[in-house]
Amino acid sequence: MEGTFGNYTDKTRVLDIKPLRTLRPVFPSGNQAPPFVCAPPFGPFPPGFSPFYPFSSSQSNQHTPDLNQAHIPPQSQPHYTPQHTQPHYTQPQNSSEPSLVTPLRSFRSSDTSNGDVEPEGSTIKRKIPKKPKRTRLENVNFESGISVSDRENGNRLLVMSVLIRFDALRRRFSQLEDAKEAVSGAIKRADLKAGSTCMSRGVRTNTKKRPGLVPGVEIGDIFFFRFEMCLVGLHSPSMAGIDYLVVKGETEEEPIATSIVSSGYYDNDEGNPDVLVYTGQGGGNADKEKQTSDQKLERGNLALEKSLHRNNPVRVIRGLKEAAQTKIYVYDGLYEIKESWIEKGKSGHNTFKYKLVRAPGQPPAFATWTAIQRWKTGVSLREGLLVPDLASGVESIPVSLVNDVDAENGPAPFTYATTVKYSESFKLTQASFGCGCVSSCKPGNLDCHCIRKNGGDFPYSGIGVLVSRKPMIHECSPSCPCAPCKNKVTQMGVKVKLEVFKTVNRGWGLRSWDPIRAGSFICIYAGEAKDKSKVQQTMANDDYTFDATRVITPVKWNYELGLADEDGSEEMSEEPEMPLPLIVSAKNVGNVARFMNHSCSPNVFWQPVTYEHNSQLFLHVAFFAISHIPPLTELTYDYGVSRPSGTQNGNPLYGTKKCFCGSEYCRGSFG
Repeated sequence: MEGTFGNYTDKTRVLDIKPLRTLRPVFPSGNQAPPFVCAPPFGPFPPGFSPFYPFSSSQSNQHTPDLNQAHIPPQSQPHYTPQHTQPHYTQPQNSSEPSLVTPLRSFRSSDTSNGDVEPEGSTIKRKIPKKPKRTRLENVNFESGISVSDRENGNRLLVMSVLIRFDALRRRFSQLEDAKEAVSGAIKRADLKAGSTCMSRGVRTNTKKRPGLVPGVEIGDIFFFRFEMCLVGLHSPSMAGIDYLVVKGETEEEPIATSIVSSGYYDNDEGNPDVLVYTGQGGGNADKEKQTSDQKLERGNLALEKSLHRNNPVRVIRGLKEAAQTKIYVYDGLYEIKESWIEKGKSGHNTFKYKLVRAPGQPPAFATWTAIQRWKTGVSLREGLLVPDLASGVESIPVSLVNDVDAENGPAPFTYATTVKYSESFKLTQASFGCGCVSSCKPGNLDCHCIRKNGGDFPYSGIGVLVSRKPMIHECSPSCPCAPCKNKVTQMGVKVKLEVFKTVNRGWGLRSWDPIRAGSFICIYAGEAKDKSKVQQTMANDDYTFDATRVITPVKWNYELGLADEDGSEEMSEEPEMPLPLIVSAKNVGNVARFMNHSCSPNVFWQPVTYEHNSQLFLHVAFFAISHIPPLTELTYDYGVSRPSGTQNGNPLYGTKKCFCGSEYCRGSFG
């Protein structure tokens, strides 16, 4: 294929070096002339002399290692280890070992302090964002808490922490922008601002670019923003579809592809979720129907061609469109490039085509999405389906009941309900009044009584995502005249397609067919509200209870004030504030929340929410996603442990039930 294009000039090898006459001379002090020194650029040097930039780096770092030594023979398949580990063909983690890669010289590194996110391999020329102006509240001594070594090579805990911190900051910026938009009508990208801030402050990991798997990033992970993939080292360019690095070949340096993002607009998968036909980059327009010129064998296209000949695996991220035209990116694992060719596009210009086949032995990711789409459209039936709608029409979206594990026909009978029933023995006696807004409540409107209850902030973003955890969130009530209002999120019912399914060792569980964004509302805990102090004896026989008085392991979820350049003298409390020792029993009456299992590493948290009805204050327990949750991932929250009920051998007694969550950080018991 290279012969078709003839010889080409690799302009990326041209170095940008200032002439020596631009350097300021340094004159010796006194009358004594300095001795003449003649030494190699990298030493050894005579006593009293040291090298200067650019010769100050060690000689070992100046050479480009030979990646051919790490080449995988075509006849051998790579062994795919669990997602949090590295296969044998990835870079050595020991910093004393030579690196397998060298950066592309003509492009700015993605690890910059000015927020530039166009790394090696980008084909898009973008204006580098300026550093944000410092304000008097900016914490100039902000520490990311991520060491240099962890920034280069991450792990699962660090990857999740970076993603949660980014999204928390993005939600805060989105909240501020929503308030500005309500006044000026201007719309800005909070994700770009949050991403640039995280980059410049060192809230990122896996900055060492590598082929193969990325430490801490699991196959099947989903992303709602390109910047998220950049911060965890999965795909560096913020816009370009092909990421690559330059390595030493047999005769000269050459690029190899590390990852590609399939947009989903014009790529053809031939009906097989494990096969991808990828269209090359370039030609003047991303829309191939409006391509203005032939594509060239350079940069990303050349990197894919070289990876084909070297048999280097490539990470594939699938771009998908979900409801409301939301773009989601799914990491589908490693693919092998099998062949390439040139064909005429719809515009009449030449385009490159690359056929990639998914490497065997990896957990399903994109294939799960395609299967769910077939279930939704009725093309195929859900395997193990027992009941199409467990809620019997009570929920706006049917709740499936599935068992593909054993012969059990379903859980014990109960009455499905979507609200909390308050008995005479448990009532919140505080009088409450809603707002008088004649239209939708506006962010920052202190004339709105419900906004004032939330401290002046609108608790949700414009798309209904919770911004921050608070001791209590106050929503507008059903009797408030504001309509439609975005401050009634938990009252609008379930918005994702949920499935109750049989687990292997924990009874029935709950999961979603739809992807769930971090901060999204999932459901409330419906049932019968009771005062714990009056029903302590009956709780032992009820496995379907929510106990608000249990001790929960703290999870940092809110944005960091210092990272957002806000005054960090007073941290926001994330501890729930319950007015009474509330428990909710769903043994006889309840909803899907009764099937949510415990985990010591949960992906869901609960938040107290109140709103007024008939001048009375009603309390609800609402569940929100901690992080982005891929489809068919079990939804779990931390049940917590009861406060010490006594001591044994001098130690307080916590937890009464054995935990089977399987988490790396399992406490062993709960309840």
